[in-house]
Amino acid sequence: MVSKEEIGKRLTELRNAAGKTQRQVANDNGISVSAIAMYEAGKRIPRDEVKVSLANYFHRSIGEIFFAP
Repeated sequence: MVSKEEIGKRLTELRNAAGKTQRQVANDNGISVSAIAMYEAGKRIPRDEVKVSLANYFHRSIGEIFFAP
């Protein structure tokens, strides 16, 4: 797995490319705004169910976001 910071960077880039706010991503994925903010800041890694949800939401594979170098 890549670092928390790299995952955060990838999630932020995906969100910005989609033109979404943290609130929109959080609401659409059933998580709190503070959770998505923590993921993007590299302070937490999402649990597996959230990884699946975010990967589907951004039309990416789980590996591409959370595991690929």
